[in-house]
Amino acid sequence: MTFRHRHLLGIEPLHPEEITTVLDLAEKYVELNRQPKKRSKVLQGLTQINMFFEASTRTQASFELAGKRLGADVMNMAMQASSIKKGETLIDTALTLNAMHPDLLVVRHPNSGAVNLLAEKVNAAVLNAGDGRHEHPTQALLDALTIRREKGRLHRLTIAICGDIAHSRVARSNLILLGKMENRVRLVGPPTLMPPRIGEFGVEVFDDMREGLEGADVVMMLRLQKERMDGGFIPSEREYYHRWGLDVEKLSYAKDDAIVMHPGPMNRGVEIDGTIADDINRSVIQEQVEMGVAVRMAAMDLLARNLPEAVQNEGVLV
Repeated sequence: MTFRHRHLLGIEPLHPEEITTVLDLAEKYVELNRQPKKRSKVLQGLTQINMFFEASTRTQASFELAGKRLGADVMNMAMQASSIKKGETLIDTALTLNAMHPDLLVVRHPNSGAVNLLAEKVNAAVLNAGDGRHEHPTQALLDALTIRREKGRLHRLTIAICGDIAHSRVARSNLILLGKMENRVRLVGPPTLMPPRIGEFGVEVFDDMREGLEGADVVMMLRLQKERMDGGFIPSEREYYHRWGLDVEKLSYAKDDAIVMHPGPMNRGVEIDGTIADDINRSVIQEQVEMGVAVRMAAMDLLARNLPEAVQNEGVLV
């Protein structure tokens, strides 16, 4: 399999064939996760530490479950109550952890670039579980797997990413990945929630939902990230929903077989109508959650194979 990276810090360094390698392996883990006995020995004897400097439910639970199903010893560090609060620097924390000889570090941090800094200071393989507004690579990979399974391919699709683009690391990782796989990517939302120089990414930008969704194969909604906003980006939530929230009428402009995605957590009645989120014929939001565990299993499996002294373990379903 083609995957030569020591860490998974973002989508940007990945070649299309490496993205395909992760997705192909994840398909095998989807099968494993649907079995009565969901255990593998791929990471047996290895230690995985989850360091979440930001609160998380889905991503942390997904990584923890993925590691345990692969046989790793998994430890969750409560970073909100850690020595960081006592003034310890991120580098000192990294050096302390490195002395414990972990094999895999899963890190989420509110500051862009913090995960990359950690990766430079430790011997373990580092997986970026989201850093600031920078990237969230495993979310983009699980979204890609969901799209490929639903649409039968991951190229030459029209994909509309809608909502708070400016503050979203999910949007950034997705537009990079989908661009690498030769899709037509549209960004839809208010101008105040578009990042500067967005045209440099080779995407189409719309501030009208109906125009942006016209003929789309995939509609990916994003939540308003109020915790990253320090000003008046929208007039009100009610006005935002009226103009940019996904409802039945706006969705009618997309293709009849268009799928609806959302990385979660959802703000029902703000960026998406609850009836659409729960529509089993259009929404693949629960499938995204399922694919998340399989993709994270695949990513950790591939990185473990590239550990300096890793015992090469051929075959995933050991």
